[in-house]
Amino acid sequence: MIAFLALFLGLAGGVGLLLDWRLVLALQLARPWSTVGHALVGGLVGLIFGGMLLHRLLRPGPVSDGLAWAAFVAMGLLAVILPLTVIRDLLLWVWGIVAGGAALAGAGGPVSTEHLRAATAGMLAIAVGLVGVGLVNARRVPSLRRVAVPIAGLPPALHGLRIVQLSDLHVGPTIGADFLRAVVDRVRSIRPDLVVITGDLVDGPVAGLAGDVAPLADLQAPLGRFFVTGNHEYYSGAAEWVEHLEAMGFRVLLNRHVVLGEGTGRLVLAGVTDHDAGRILPEHRSDPAAALAGAPAGLPRILLAHQPRSAHAAQGLGIDLQISGHTHGGQIWPWMHLVRLQQPTVAGLDRVGDVRVYTSRGTGTWGPPLRLGAPPEITVIELVADEGAPAG
Repeated sequence: MIAFLALFLGLAGGVGLLLDWRLVLALQLARPWSTVGHALVGGLVGLIFGGMLLHRLLRPGPVSDGLAWAAFVAMGLLAVILPLTVIRDLLLWVWGIVAGGAALAGAGGPVSTEHLRAATAGMLAIAVGLVGVGLVNARRVPSLRRVAVPIAGLPPALHGLRIVQLSDLHVGPTIGADFLRAVVDRVRSIRPDLVVITGDLVDGPVAGLAGDVAPLADLQAPLGRFFVTGNHEYYSGAAEWVEHLEAMGFRVLLNRHVVLGEGTGRLVLAGVTDHDAGRILPEHRSDPAAALAGAPAGLPRILLAHQPRSAHAAQGLGIDLQISGHTHGGQIWPWMHLVRLQQPTVAGLDRVGDVRVYTSRGTGTWGPPLRLGAPPEITVIELVADEGAPAG
């Protein structure tokens, strides 16, 4: 966790320096406006550093959560301003070429300092507006995303079986019991056959968040409720959370499987620990082969894995569908394009080798409580027969 925070805060500091260069120094502001500009950029970065640090050090409560909220909103503002600044500079550079010069923005030529200042003012106004829209999008109860997944050789008894997936709720300083209660009520209204939570449920210890996750106890499904760990569980006391969720009636699949249903309506549901769990708890090293060891042949096989890239280790195991999350669909445009540097798929139904993977955009948010271009979802996966493919 310390290494993660150091890397993350280092990136935030680097973004702050870049924006100070392009948003303050490039504008050639006279004092005191240049001082105000430096202070605003430095204040945003300082708020991220200070808010996150104090949130970790203080006792959980309204003050700690308020500091986290402020830090995450500042983080979101930087995440929106940075790509808009790049777009501003590209547009001004093109304008400079069209106007008869190839000078970069702010360096003289057809694009004057006045042009740069006007473009910057407009860009900052757009950024503030987008942050407002993103905040509203993130606070709404996620809509149902219905996905039909064809399974080769699916028995008629399983045709139309509905699996509700919740993922990446990140219950913690910005998401609490009220939001989770609304999510649970929406899930209950559609009466799923099976409920699965594919990790990153929490951002904090059981002692501080047990009350906030309590609404999950009201989820009901004939075939059961299942959970697999995400990377954030390992920052929050994974062993304690596994014990707590099992006490709430969830079956936690730590590299193991169960057989659900009866007669010709049976299927194998397997689950693995987070892809990187072994770095923190060696006994939790993710192992799809172990999860499916001894599973009966000839039954549909569904694997729960927090990160889509777990599919690389699941090749050749006869898995019909892997259900994942982790990516948030990128959460804030245009950052989803960077997710592909780490994951083989970002959102929706895809195929990784011989494994069909569905990746949720997530039900909650992490970090900035914003959603732009990647709406949250409560996923309803319906199994249907794939008549055009051979069984197995």
